[in-house]
Formats: sequence, structure tokens, C-alpha cells
Amino acid sequence: MRTWNAAKYLTRFGWDVTVVTPRPELWRHLDNREKAKADLQMEGIRQILTDHDWRFLNPIHLTCWDRGLGWLVGGICRKLARFTAIDDGVGWIKAAERACHQLQPNDVDLVLASGPPFATFMLAERLAKKLSRRYVLDYRDPWLDAPLMSEALRGFLPEARLLKGAAAVTIVSQAWASDLDSRFNIGSKLHVVTNGYDAEEFSSVQPYGFGHFAIVYGGIFYPPERVITPVLLALQRLKNRGTSLEWCFHYYGDHNTHVREEAARLGVTDHVKLHGRVPRAEVLSAIRGANVAVVINSVFEESPARIKGTVPAKLFEIIALGTPVLMIAPQGCDAETIACTSGLTGRFSGNDIAGIESFIEKLMAGWKFERSNSDSFAWKHIGATFDAHLRSHLLGPQGCGKTS
Repeated sequence: MRTWNAAKYLTRFGWDVTVVTPRPELWRHLDNREKAKADLQMEGIRQILTDHDWRFLNPIHLTCWDRGLGWLVGGICRKLARFTAIDDGVGWIKAAERACHQLQPNDVDLVLASGPPFATFMLAERLAKKLSRRYVLDYRDPWLDAPLMSEALRGFLPEARLLKGAAAVTIVSQAWASDLDSRFNIGSKLHVVTNGYDAEEFSSVQPYGFGHFAIVYGGIFYPPERVITPVLLALQRLKNRGTSLEWCFHYYGDHNTHVREEAARLGVTDHVKLHGRVPRAEVLSAIRGANVAVVINSVFEESPARIKGTVPAKLFEIIALGTPVLMIAPQGCDAETIACTSGLTGRFSGNDIAGIESFIEKLMAGWKFERSNSDSFAWKHIGATFDAHLRSHLLGPQGCGKTS
């Protein structure tokens, strides 16, 4: 969603945008392909569609030979890649270079790369060199080192070189920006450009009628750091205490097994509904119709830079839809700071089960939030910030350009 909104709103601010991306048939999961095609045409965004080699490094998102021997061999290669910090998108670089061979210097003013996968950063460097143009790196997540990699191998990581060569660097949260700057001394060319929501998309979302008090979580989990356990523990207490109000927890996403197992272990299966992977429009409708939506940053008390700077993109969608937010996160994290601007959020640590239960009970009793103005997180404003940073570093205040 970040790359789509960036392309959409940079186009509206005068950039001529061409997106380099793998062919649609290479993606394992596509949501409303025809609408995406129509939206691209309406916004005037062009595409250069590419192949993708070594798709077995990312079988969750890309089609590949993933049965029997293919899964075994691919699994060995994936473990080796993680151990040696080989990016799972590395097979895309050559394929994308082949697809971009027709580009000439006059076709491009700027190469903008968003990662992960961080192979896009390496591709940006190569294309910029070929076209004698500058490149900008956009971090959606930190480029984390493989945890088991030796110090000798860490020295071969290209991150420092790529950052030094970049004309500008953008990143989605302040804590991550501070950490990146402390490690690489990026200075004034580093900017925070948060995620956000597209008001045009959310204005037409209709609320789903659950017919009961609905608690909704949409997305994935990263055990043991991001798990549903604290919420279900609070619901276990709520069930044992008893209430006359009908209620249910609804999960939308790929991790049905995790939620099912925890619900069974805690004895709340009868109050849990698993929907699995569904179209984005269905999830948004569920969030708008929910009485409360759950956002989990981390269930741990510790708040290192990686956790402090994590701001789940779904948070902005919930804010846009005006649904109260139950946030599980360490105190003082960037997600809390952003969420509190909406006036819709209750934040609790992962071990404050009583606090989570009390928050839900208050909502059940009719407690109302006073919503604050959150327009600063609308992409029409974020896009203006993004546009200003690009122009200030590359083209001067009156410039406009062609972005690839």
C-alpha cells in the first residue's frame, strides 16, 4: 500500500512515474487485479513488468516449485540465504535489469527504490549508475542483519555503501531513523515519511454488520514477539466473568493455526471466528463495522529501536475508518505516539491482561472516544512531504521529474 500511494500521489504532484515490478502472474496472491489495472490507467502510472529468478527464496509471495523435492531444495537454499544475509529478492535484480534495458538517461530524472526486499536498493544503484542519475532509498522496514551471521560476513553487506551513495533516504518512523543515522551517519539527507491512509479509498467503505460486539484483528503474527495470546487471555477472563452481551473475536489473515491453537488452549474457541485470507475490501468493511480493532506491536516490555519504531501499517487504516484501537505495545513506542493523535486508542503492555479486559468492558458498556483530527496521516499530506524532500535534494523547488 505504501508503494501504491507513493506512486499515486507523486504523480498528482507532477512526477511522471514508471513502476518496475514483477509480472502479475508471478505473484502468489493478487487482490482485484482488474481494479488495480484500471487504477493505474486512471492515475497515469506506467509499468515495466519483469521476470523474477530464484523465486524459491520467497515462496510466500511468489509462485515457484514448492512441492516435494522442490520444497526441500528450496528450504535448504532459504536457510543458507538467511544465514549469509542474502536478500530474498536478489533473483529479481538481473531480471529487472533486462526489463529496463531500453531506458535511456533522458527517460529518467530519479530512481526511487522501496524495500524490503532490499535487492531493490541494489537495483536502484545499478540503474542510477547506468543512467547517470541519482537514487533515493525508501525503508519500509529496517535492513536487519541475519542473527547468526559472523562479523566477517557482516562486512560484506552493501547497506553502508548504498546509503552513502543515495541522494536521499526516507524511512517510516522516527525511532528507526535515529537508529539508522546512529549507525551510518546519514545526516540531513535522512527524512521520516510515515505510512498513512488514502482518504479516497476509505470514504466508500461500508461497515459489516456483525450483529454482536465484534473485536477484529486483520494481519499476520511474528511469534514470540507478536502473538494474539494477551488478547485471548483477556477474553478468557471476560468469558469466565460472564456478560449478557454477545461478543466474538474475528481474525482475518494467513495465521489461522496460531489463533486456533491459542483459542483452544485458553478455552475461548466458542467466541473466536477464523476468516482466513480474504479480499482487502472485506477486511476494511469488517474493521469499520467492528466495535474495536486490535493492533499488536510487541507483547514484550523491552523496547529496542527495532520495536520502538515498528508502526503496523494497519494502524493507519483503522484510524481512517474511525474504529477504536486496542493496542498491545511497549510504552513510548512510535506506534503509540501516532495512535494517540487519533484519540481512539487504548495502549497496554502484553502482560497487562486486566487492563486489556477493562478496556474491552468499557467499550461494551458504551464508552465513547472523542476522535481527534488525523488528517496529517492522509496520503495527500504525506505525498506533499515526500514530493518536497525529493525536489529539495534533486531538482530544486520548481522542478518536476520522471521517476522510475
